[in-house]
Amino acid sequence: MRLVIARCSVDYAGRLTAHLPSAPRLILVKADGSVSIHADDRAYKPLNWMSPPCTLKEGSGEEDGVWTVVNKAGEKLIITMEEILHDSSHELGVDPGLIKDGVEAHLQELLADRIETLGDGYTLIRREYMTAIGPVDILCRDADGGTVAVEIKRRGEIDGVEQLTRYLDLLNRDPHLAPVQGVFAAQEIKPQARVLATDRGIRCQVLDYDALRGIEDDKLRLF
Repeated sequence: MRLVIARCSVDYAGRLTAHLPSAPRLILVKADGSVSIHADDRAYKPLNWMSPPCTLKEGSGEEDGVWTVVNKAGEKLIITMEEILHDSSHELGVDPGLIKDGVEAHLQELLADRIETLGDGYTLIRREYMTAIGPVDILCRDADGGTVAVEIKRRGEIDGVEQLTRYLDLLNRDPHLAPVQGVFAAQEIKPQARVLATDRGIRCQVLDYDALRGIEDDKLRLF
């Protein structure tokens, strides 16, 4: 990851146009090719950004100090540097992913044990199916033999849908698994997350933690 703090102005040219006047800003250039511009007053949300795949060209000569970022749709993010205050690069390596709390870990265990909760005929392939970008909570097959990736959260929000989307994009490149469908499972799913999941063809499944625990307890009874 490259971190640049600079006084700069930013212009976006695409379906719309937008201009950020000159000010000190943080510019993040990530290993996936994405570029985002941040201010110091809005938590994690960038002022402007370009998602991958995109290319970054740093100008020279008469265009020295001008960065041009272009995505596959031809949209441009033009960053005009006036003064660079800091410029450093750091190798972060592969992120291990979010460590789930006890409830999420137990939900995963219970759901894997009772995978038919997702539907009749579902069978488990494995828990924590490892990919190059982290482990998929549960990989299973539906009644028709199709592959299904399940992302489990205690509270289902947009970030969880985005995470599952990245897994699905990667898994669907594997001819031994594709096509892979997605299930976003949580005790509570926020309306915005449900809308995004539905738009991306991902099924939402609300999990009843107490009911799953009750199912587990019933299995331990002899009569």
